[in-house]
Amino acid sequence: MSATPPDVRTAQARAQQARFGQPGVATPPRASERRYAGLVTRALAFAIDGAIVNAAALAVGVVVGLGLSILHLPETADVVIAAILGGLWVLWTVSYFAFFWSTTGQTPGARVMQIRVLDAGERGPLKVRRAILRFAGVILAAIPLLAGFVMMLWDDRGRCLQDRLARTVVVEAAVETAGAAPDRRAL
Repeated sequence: MSATPPDVRTAQARAQQARFGQPGVATPPRASERRYAGLVTRALAFAIDGAIVNAAALAVGVVVGLGLSILHLPETADVVIAAILGGLWVLWTVSYFAFFWSTTGQTPGARVMQIRVLDAGERGPLKVRRAILRFAGVILAAIPLLAGFVMMLWDDRGRCLQDRLARTVVVEAAVETAGAAPDRRAL
């Protein structure tokens, strides 16, 4: 049961519609008006995310490596530590993408490139399981000489293999107009 009476919700909806009609305020696009992200935009966003993920992993690796250089451990311990760090890197990478795709629909790279991952119904961010499935699809798309990514060039909604597996689309994010003050009368 909602705490807001129906007449107040209707007034709020009318106020929001009136505010979006004002100059200088971005109108959220309808699903039919959305533009799907292109191959280059998506590749640049992924490159930015890859740089972030690997920079963080490199920083951790350097700190652990310097710490271990002080200790004189047997060679077998070094191999075990390297295997553990490799596993943590994989976990960190999957967690990075799954977290951002399931919370805001935008990784930092996608935010820079102004794109967003939505479920196929374009209702919002993904559930965690679908975000992990989408990441697995990214790996599968890269295996056959990146053919899983190139297939988006022939899809009317620009979907790659990972988008088809996880039932997602990548759209251009609505850009909010900076400095636009809300209409105080409508609130």
